[in-house]
Amino acid sequence: MRASGRLKAAALAVTLLTGTAGLAACSGSAAPAPSKAAAGSPAPTPTPAPPAVTPDDAAEVFAEFVATDDLLRAGGDLRLSLEITRDSESLLTTAAFASTGNRPPRYTWGRPTFYVPRFPAGQRAGTWFSVLVTRDGDLTLLTFAKAADWRLGSATRLLEGQRAPQIALDADGYATALGAQDESVTISPHYMGPLHATVAEAGASGVTAGLLAPGPHTTDIAQEISAERDEAKLAGFSYDSIFSGNDHPVYALRTSDGGALIQYSLTRTTTTTTRTAEKDFIPVPERARWAIDEPVLRRTLRLSETHQYATAVPPFSAPAAARVVAHDGALTRATGE
Repeated sequence: MRASGRLKAAALAVTLLTGTAGLAACSGSAAPAPSKAAAGSPAPTPTPAPPAVTPDDAAEVFAEFVATDDLLRAGGDLRLSLEITRDSESLLTTAAFASTGNRPPRYTWGRPTFYVPRFPAGQRAGTWFSVLVTRDGDLTLLTFAKAADWRLGSATRLLEGQRAPQIALDADGYATALGAQDESVTISPHYMGPLHATVAEAGASGVTAGLLAPGPHTTDIAQEISAERDEAKLAGFSYDSIFSGNDHPVYALRTSDGGALIQYSLTRTTTTTTRTAEKDFIPVPERARWAIDEPVLRRTLRLSETHQYATAVPPFSAPAAARVVAHDGALTRATGE
């Protein structure tokens, strides 16, 4: 694996390993006629090309990331931290720096377990792998994806009372990645985000509620939104809170029961508006003070949150409610006037 020049500059004292791989050239000259002794010998089986990413590659990427991330967090370097993250993880990283005065939390890590899907040799874009590891004592699922270089794209902490689904591995220890429209599970990966957003807004009364188990990140959110809307109305404000998908990748791994562990992200946007700017004032919540200096606003407050999830989805042959098993999220933007 070749590390980018920017990552080398970021790591400074971190030793980066590099490696090269070569392919043997095939001779185009005519082969001599086989001897009688060799005529009946079977042709040698060609050695298969190595997959695009191997468990050893994944271990190297993870070790490099851990060392570099800690160095950059210790130095308060957001610019270079954004060179080793992507998608929703970049938004959460930016908020972690901004909300702490460039002193984001640093982590201690446990021993990782790697789940590496087998991708065709030579494939670069779209390759990824997941890691299950303790981070500050919490079991956490991380996913690294590669375009030009490897970056952390998702990190979710296992929820209390939940167990990480067992990932199915083949004889060589590789996992299986599901396509976006795979129909062997009760919820295809590309439908997972929109369905979750619907349940988080409509709750148990929605037509899709039975597909996703009730809990703090599904039906409870809908109840919270309803209660906050009523409170805002009594205070003279209009209020709305919606979940929406984004263009970030969805990752899915086959589980041992034939289902899938699907990783995806959603955006929650909450807007509060005054009815009369002369008398009504919107209080700015404490968690948004890092982005908005004023304690109150006269017209509008808009809060944007980024949420990442890992959900266990049953196989189509044994339908049941999918369960959110891991989550991480935070306020990533706040504006108002």
